[in-house]
Amino acid sequence: MKKIIRAVAWVVGVVLVLAIAAGCALYVVSQRRLDRKWTVAGHPLTVPTDSLAIERGRRIVTAISKCVGCHRSDLGGGQFIDEPPVARLYASNLTRGTGGVGGTYTDLDWERAIRHGVRRDGSSLLFMPSLEFQFLNDDDMAALIAYLKQVPPVDRERRANSVGPIGRALYLKGDLALVPAERVNHRTHPSAVPMAVSVEYGHYLSEIGGCTGCHGEGLSGGHIPGTPPSWKPAANLTPSGIGHYTEEDFFRALREGKRPAGVAIDTLMPFRFTKHMTDDEIRSLFMFLKTVPPKAYGGR
Repeated sequence: MKKIIRAVAWVVGVVLVLAIAAGCALYVVSQRRLDRKWTVAGHPLTVPTDSLAIERGRRIVTAISKCVGCHRSDLGGGQFIDEPPVARLYASNLTRGTGGVGGTYTDLDWERAIRHGVRRDGSSLLFMPSLEFQFLNDDDMAALIAYLKQVPPVDRERRANSVGPIGRALYLKGDLALVPAERVNHRTHPSAVPMAVSVEYGHYLSEIGGCTGCHGEGLSGGHIPGTPPSWKPAANLTPSGIGHYTEEDFFRALREGKRPAGVAIDTLMPFRFTKHMTDDEIRSLFMFLKTVPPKAYGGR
């Protein structure tokens, strides 16, 4: 009996040592990547000051790129992920108030942070949707910065981010885009896209609006990478999924959060923001989605 107990204790001890070693390796390897510094020159922009450009920037922030989803309606920042095993992440205060970056950022600093996911000191922003924002063209990028530079100051300090073991494992596995700077194309910037009702403009809106972030590059939906199993999967936006939608149905989905039959869409879908998109923007997005190659649900 004593031999069996010793054998079991030895096995448990070995497993425990291996688990601790694996945990240490997970932390060291992931932290080395998280701490990497990036040298990004940034792309110079001419930031306008006129009211039309500022209004365009406001609409990008609120309705199209949905910055307010993480940074809050006052852009003073706050916690946007609270899943300790995965991560606890806090969006920065973008204003000129206490704890905000707005009073110190230059135009190049804004461009690097938004398009490239890189702070002014070269460190990477975590979970910043630069994978989508890298597609912002110069006019919209400049308008966005113009708006951010004049928002009212908010006094709010940002707490430190933390990444849990599951988040680190998903990150190293490639299932969680925790460090966007690793995936962004830092060498190019997009050309202007005419703001007209067109497939081209709809495609552009789908990119800067973050559709692929949840629905996958092929827009076929499925489990959203890095989210808990309890989260509802994203819908299939290809013709295989919403091919039966009329334009009126699509408007209702983005404005009211309802499917054609009147069934409510899960609130993970940001219709509280997309409802403020213009008719031309929603119509262009619908035109584009009709041209997307059909894919089976979850094919990403």
